[in-house]
Amino acid sequence: MTLTQQVITVAMVVLGTAVTRFLPFLLFPAGKKTPEYIRYLGRVLPAAVFGLLVIYSLKDVELLSGSHGIPELISIAVVAALHVWKRQMLVSIAGGTVCYMVLVQMVF
Repeated sequence: MTLTQQVITVAMVVLGTAVTRFLPFLLFPAGKKTPEYIRYLGRVLPAAVFGLLVIYSLKDVELLSGSHGIPELISIAVVAALHVWKRQMLVSIAGGTVCYMVLVQMVF
């Protein structure tokens, strides 16, 4: 990339970041009621994103070969148990990740 292309790329990234940070405050000012569809999206999108992450993470698991998906199933159970117990998303994610890595590296 030439210097001009690099400057343009950095400028576009800065502009994109600034727009995505400031646009919600411009569209939905503090004194104005947030539209119902925006509140609806705020309620349903987090669960949808996590559902997509689970599907993406499990899409290549082979139940009929290798470890038969046992490390994945154990790690999912650990994530669920930690979340029910602590109600902390980061603890659940970190615990499941550590569990999976230990199982894959040392057990299976």
